[in-house]
Amino acid sequence: MPGFMIKKPADEPGKSWPAIVIGLFVAFGGVLFGYDTGTISGILAMPYWLQQFSTEANGEITPAQDSLIVSILSAGTFFGALLAAPTADFLGRRVGLMASAGLVFNLGVILQTAATQQPMFIAGRFFAGLGVGLISAMIPMYQSETAPKWIRGVIVGSYQLAITIGLFLAAIVNNSTKDRNDSGSYRIPIAVQFAWSTILVIGLFILPETPRYLIKMDRYEKAAKALSRLRQLPVEDPAIAEELGEIQANHQYELSLGKGSYIDCFKGTVGKRLLTGCGLQALQQLTGVNFIF
Repeated sequence: MPGFMIKKPADEPGKSWPAIVIGLFVAFGGVLFGYDTGTISGILAMPYWLQQFSTEANGEITPAQDSLIVSILSAGTFFGALLAAPTADFLGRRVGLMASAGLVFNLGVILQTAATQQPMFIAGRFFAGLGVGLISAMIPMYQSETAPKWIRGVIVGSYQLAITIGLFLAAIVNNSTKDRNDSGSYRIPIAVQFAWSTILVIGLFILPETPRYLIKMDRYEKAAKALSRLRQLPVEDPAIAEELGEIQANHQYELSLGKGSYIDCFKGTVGKRLLTGCGLQALQQLTGVNFIF
């Protein structure tokens, strides 16, 4: 019985492993989302954190405060997701990811680590969520614009796996520090997030920009060099010219349809795709899977 394996099509030019490795590495950004989501549930139950941040005489926090601290991350994520597309178009996919993880997300981590009262902690949660929202949209964008067509779905899907790994890591770190009777009980789990964002940012310094973005910016030579790195083929190889021509033709076709807007997302077949994706995500959340995590 043959084992399961993913095999590159025979007519696929160049090497696929560089783009696959890059796509899987960028998926590591999902750890930021999963870890941040997973760590807060443990922190809110830590005796020292409750003692430090409680505004009640009994040393507890009210249900309203609990809900605000947890859900403010989602509020930041909402705005981050809306800002992701214009940010990625303005800064580029690679630099946009670096700014989102290295500046916005880390600002949130700094505020949470330094906080000794709820307002600053809540502000940190919001900025961390803003960074996560930006990253959550840009990572699949970067992956889809660099990965070969034949394995693109697997690469983009690996982001969800990274989120689950982040949840698992959060449980391990929380369990390791929960019994400390000092600020390290909650500051260590929060500060560990610097490691995840630093790994992602350092890697992005080395990785190329996506050919599609460079074509969009009329930087054909840089796009050819980036695609050459991704496919491990010489810049002058006919396969590079052919793929770039396809990317450019798709871009020109999109321009011929008019200026893209958020309203266009809800029209025609694009609207059906949007509703399908939103429906799947909503139903996934309504199953209560987050409660299980």
